Amino acid sequence: MRKPGILSRKSLPFLAGSPLVTGTLILTATGLASRLIGFFYRIYLSRLFGEENIGIYQLISPVMALVFSLSAAGIQSAISKFVAGKAALHDYKTSGRILLVGFTYSLFLSLLCMAGVWRFSDFIAAYLLFEKRCAPLLRIAALSFPFSCAHSCINGYFYGIRKTGVPASTQLIEQLCRVGSVFFIAGRILSGGRQPTVTVAAAGLAIGELGSMMISLPAAYLHFSRKLPRTEHAARRAKPGTYAVLSRQILGFAAPLCANRLCLNLLQAIEAACIPAKLQIFGHSVADSLSVYGVLTGMALPLIFFPGTLTNSVSVLLMPAISEADSLNDQRAIKQAVHKCLSCCILLGSCCCFLFLCLGRAIGIRLFGSELAGHFIMILSFMCPFLYLNTTLTSILHGLGKTGYSFFLNLTSLLLRLLFVFHAIPVYGIKGYLAGMLLSQLYTTVCCLIPLRKYL
Repeated sequence: MRKPGILSRKSLPFLAGSPLVTGTLILTATGLASRLIGFFYRIYLSRLFGEENIGIYQLISPVMALVFSLSAAGIQSAISKFVAGKAALHDYKTSGRILLVGFTYSLFLSLLCMAGVWRFSDFIAAYLLFEKRCAPLLRIAALSFPFSCAHSCINGYFYGIRKTGVPASTQLIEQLCRVGSVFFIAGRILSGGRQPTVTVAAAGLAIGELGSMMISLPAAYLHFSRKLPRTEHAARRAKPGTYAVLSRQILGFAAPLCANRLCLNLLQAIEAACIPAKLQIFGHSVADSLSVYGVLTGMALPLIFFPGTLTNSVSVLLMPAISEADSLNDQRAIKQAVHKCLSCCILLGSCCCFLFLCLGRAIGIRLFGSELAGHFIMILSFMCPFLYLNTTLTSILHGLGKTGYSFFLNLTSLLLRLLFVFHAIPVYGIKGYLAGMLLSQLYTTVCCLIPLRKYL
């Protein structure tokens, strides 16, 4: 008897009005709205601050990613995992303790990171990012670390109980607060006859994280107020050693995830810091190297990544679907999913490639006021088919339990790009790095297809 395909309701019963699908649709809608807001926000920033200042602002992104990996990312995943098990039993008391333990560790680490970045901001800017003007931006952005950890842990809890309304709301509120605060502050400064500096954008980061936390904390309080009445809260005390056991579980699960993400983000930070430095070796001035970096990472790449919102949404549903089919040994369903992903992602990537190749120059000039951005968009258009395909292929590998192989691919792909940063940029300029990006995406696609070849 033939088994149904991966996209049929019989093979995937959770597709019929389940919290997973509903939550995915909510996150997709808010993610798309946030990306749209963020896209037009980048256009505003590029016109307000100019290419060089955008480059300086983009340099602090790897530091933010490193801090998040250390203080929140792994703990958020751990909270989500262990809360999911307790939510199935409606044990909200233990779920609350899991959130409390995870939040305590995350808050401690975030405060430690905030103090470290604030104290050594000048050293980080001068000797790690190779740009002293990043120091004030780092100090302002450091204020956002505790806010970020708070709403990340709470979001992890709500992901665990499959209630995505709160995470979706905090994501949208964060973006609105960030953009709105920058519009307001910059407008006030301009009305006074002065030119705002890029520190305004860093302040927007902190305000956005604060706004997100101000939504997530009351949401968590109201949730537990309904689930845990005062009488029950007083009657049920934690057994001795409960928090020690929960601490070991959370840290044991979060530590490997943190190590993996720290490794990748550290390499990304090295890559980001070295690109402007290597451009100066090629012959650019400091201002020109930062301008080129800012146009690439703050204008061209966000536009190339924008259609990936669709493939990101597909990958969210694809991973549990593949996991279920693999557990049932439904090889036909996995094969069908791989074929559909290949055809749909290649079609999307090819259309975007053609669009960006034909209209890239006009888009760069019209949206960002930068001919260089249009030039980058045209070159990076060839990356689209591989970029969008890699998102879904990686999700399939995760569904098949090949997370270690996926980490290896990400690591080697980054190392390949770093090879071009150190050896190609000093000789060929930024075109050498663009060639490295294209080659790394092609390498990832080929390596993703190798373990999936039996389904082709």
